[in-house]
Amino acid sequence: MSVVVLADIHGVLPALEAVLAEPDVAGAEVIVLAGDIASGPMPVETLDLLVSLGKRAVWVRGNADRELVAMARGTFTGTPPDPVSPWAAEQLRPDQVSLLDDLPTTFTLGDTLFCHATPRDDEEMVLVDSPISRWATVFGGVPADVRTVVCGHTHMPFARQVDRRLVVNAGSVGMPYGAPGASWALLTPDGVNLRRTHFNPTEAATYLSTHSSYPQIDTWSAEYLLTTYSDTEALEAFRPRAEQ
Repeated sequence: MSVVVLADIHGVLPALEAVLAEPDVAGAEVIVLAGDIASGPMPVETLDLLVSLGKRAVWVRGNADRELVAMARGTFTGTPPDPVSPWAAEQLRPDQVSLLDDLPTTFTLGDTLFCHATPRDDEEMVLVDSPISRWATVFGGVPADVRTVVCGHTHMPFARQVDRRLVVNAGSVGMPYGAPGASWALLTPDGVNLRRTHFNPTEAATYLSTHSSYPQIDTWSAEYLLTTYSDTEALEAFRPRAEQ
């Protein structure tokens, strides 16, 4: 069985369309959507496209999806994580809000567990260079027969061993860090492949400028489509949260 993992799409429809056009994605038996699916410039269209995948798609809720539901229902407290999230929440149809609200936080297939951030928390931060002691704490409640954990959340792809268990981060389709291009993961009986789909960011920004009604779409595109934060920059930004 081939399994594709798409994490952190963040409502970036052009990036998602580019990845779905990949032969290995089109031919995959299972497509796991590993959270933070809709919070971005084209939330409605992104969800509709993913729903059209039918039973091949397995949905896992991320922290941004949980926050969208709370914003859409008027129960969110605190400061929004970014300017686009409250706007995206207002765009969602009631059926889409219910869809996100009903999603599980983990999914297990064979000996592989899929989640957004960690198996126990949808916004917990663990990095590729986090010490084994940190990983041991995070995985404390994971059943022993789970040999692979696949996640997203940090937008940086990696694969590493943690005490005889493989940990895979699929990276981000919509807002990748480290290198240009939408990142995703392919799991086959032969192993794990971290993949990257290249598309024209200028053309994508133009598409969003035309098709997204987000008032600050050009500013958003300049920061997240036309600029790629390095993995070094991202690791330094996330490290204080990962050490909590």
